Amino acid sequence: MSRLLEILFGRLPIGWLQLTHSRTRFAAALAGVAFANVLVFVQLGIMNSMATATLRPYSFLNADIMISASDSNALSEGGNVARQWMLQAMAHPDVTAGMGLFLANVNWQRGATTLGLTTFGIDPAQPGFLSPDIAAKIGPLQIQMAGLLDRLSRGLPREEAAGIRPQSPLSFETSGKTLTLYDTFAGGGGFGGDGYMMVSDQTFLALLPARQSAAPDHILLKLRPGADPETVSTELRALVSDKTLRIRSFVQAGKDDLSYQQTRRPTGVIFGFGVIIGVLVGIVIVYQVLSTDVADHMREYATFKAMGYGQGFFLGIVLEEALILGLFGFIPGALVATGLLTLMGKLTTLPLAMTPGMIVIVFVGTLVFSMVSGAIATRRLAGADPADLF
Repeated sequence: MSRLLEILFGRLPIGWLQLTHSRTRFAAALAGVAFANVLVFVQLGIMNSMATATLRPYSFLNADIMISASDSNALSEGGNVARQWMLQAMAHPDVTAGMGLFLANVNWQRGATTLGLTTFGIDPAQPGFLSPDIAAKIGPLQIQMAGLLDRLSRGLPREEAAGIRPQSPLSFETSGKTLTLYDTFAGGGGFGGDGYMMVSDQTFLALLPARQSAAPDHILLKLRPGADPETVSTELRALVSDKTLRIRSFVQAGKDDLSYQQTRRPTGVIFGFGVIIGVLVGIVIVYQVLSTDVADHMREYATFKAMGYGQGFFLGIVLEEALILGLFGFIPGALVATGLLTLMGKLTTLPLAMTPGMIVIVFVGTLVFSMVSGAIATRRLAGADPADLF
């Protein structure tokens, strides 16, 4: 390694030799940097899983515009919307279809455990508002008290989910009624529930008699081909009588939901601070290692300074050490974090995984905070008289 670094740097790799002079200290330093990397990776993985879980239910639907109540910050939050506003919106020449969307949590008691299912009430006569894979399976929803189940729901055995088919349905009791599942679709547990379920709007109202057919949670609109959702949304705000409604493109609604979850909900804020804390821990660890190393070799640096070497030479040595710590600490940190995220994903069914984007971000960040720490650690050498360093 020394020979390779000598070729790369064009000089004796002083930084590498100083770091490896005490292998125990070098190993401890690498462990500290790796630990900081693991912290950042895990927090980023959780934040990414929150983004995936937040946008997942939007992938079940196929719409151009969504009309929501003024307090609707997320798909599953906010008041109801009067169906009459859908009729007004459909007077716009670019609007071709509308559908009320109902949402609620339905519990499935399975022995000692309870599955919390985020349930969508949709009009089975309008499959165009659903993703193609779900639309192909909604035929049985024409039957009262029929449903489609998320086969990746947390707490649901995969072999049991695989057996749910139109020819072998599965029934369970909820809200004092018997609901029969005829097929499945791919979803997955999230932060707000264990999984998802699709039923018809009539079945939804039967399960939740307090709800009214004239007041869905959201209104979905389809536009003619070529119409711009943003432009039509602006025009609908002037057309619809209730000016308090949130009328947005379906894509923008998903973005707003994600921003709300990440910046205003406590969980998102906590995970964001977790990333910041991981970075600060890494800076402190690398700074402590480098500053200690500089102090231990102060006489050698004083000799170099007396010989005429400038601050750039010393900064280069310490940055060399910082880069070595950052690179060699990143590799085990990434490996450990990958294992932890995989294990956490299996235990929680959350979409936790290492992504190329995370690897690039953390790798570049590790090198940057290592170099920042190195620059801070050399401050004592700047402008000091060689005699003062002995």
